[in-house]
Amino acid sequence: MIDFNKIPLFLAPLAGFSDLPLRGVVKKFGADITISEMISSNALVFESNKTLKMIEKNPLEIPFIVQLAGSDENILKKAVEILNRFDGIDGIDLNCGCPVPKVIKQNAGSALLKDLDKFKILIETIKKYSNKRYTSVKIRLGFDEKIPEILVQNAIEAGVDFISIHCRTRSGMYHSAPDYEAIKRAKDVSSVPIIANGNIDEQNYKGILKTTNANGLMIGRASIGKPWIFYEIKNKKNISKELKKEIILFHFKEMIDYYGVKGISIFRKHLHEYSKGYDNASEFRNEINSLQDPFILEKKILEFF
Repeated sequence: MIDFNKIPLFLAPLAGFSDLPLRGVVKKFGADITISEMISSNALVFESNKTLKMIEKNPLEIPFIVQLAGSDENILKKAVEILNRFDGIDGIDLNCGCPVPKVIKQNAGSALLKDLDKFKILIETIKKYSNKRYTSVKIRLGFDEKIPEILVQNAIEAGVDFISIHCRTRSGMYHSAPDYEAIKRAKDVSSVPIIANGNIDEQNYKGILKTTNANGLMIGRASIGKPWIFYEIKNKKNISKELKKEIILFHFKEMIDYYGVKGISIFRKHLHEYSKGYDNASEFRNEINSLQDPFILEKKILEFF
């Protein structure tokens, strides 16, 4: 289902952004694999009706992977068993990379990079109880120190099918210099595919692939306001202004179909990103901030872009 020989492009899980509409957009325009927003295993088990909406998928999403976060293997097992009931999910990914303090305080996300016993137990729990095709993990280079080889070896022993690696430690958050050489170190000792992640865009992806020798690329923040990045990488050319407009309108319609009128307010953050670099962008943003009618907003999008 995932051909790692073709260097697949993944959409990274992005809290507040990689919802069903955006995943449908990037899937239509070049992404190979999409991953849900990070889903708390606790929330899935104890507030399942509310959280289940987060695992709904666009029909275009094949393959589709759900990312779980958590630190309690018993709750994680229950979360996996809930996901087992849904046929449209092709894999389960364990988040061991989120650097946000509230996640760290729960001993989840990047905190697991300091507790390798727990790290392995949680991966093994997914592997044992999941009926999905893939079990994977998303990590950073370490918590404070860079230990990619150790993390990869432990993940492989626990049974993962592939590993996504962000190019910083947890202490590096999103501001320290990306270290793609450290991803290469992980790749050199790995018997499973390695996916490079972090600060990847349409300008530097070739160099990152050369440095890391990765089996795929995972793109996150560079796709916000530019979901056509996957198309540009695949086709090795910039897209036309007309296609940009088509993609923005498609995204807007997907938002309205999924969220209803509520999609207007949610879509504003995307329009703010889409409008960057355009003349009169500030005026456009101010104007759309008060609009509530989807037909008027669609007209404004057509006029501006």
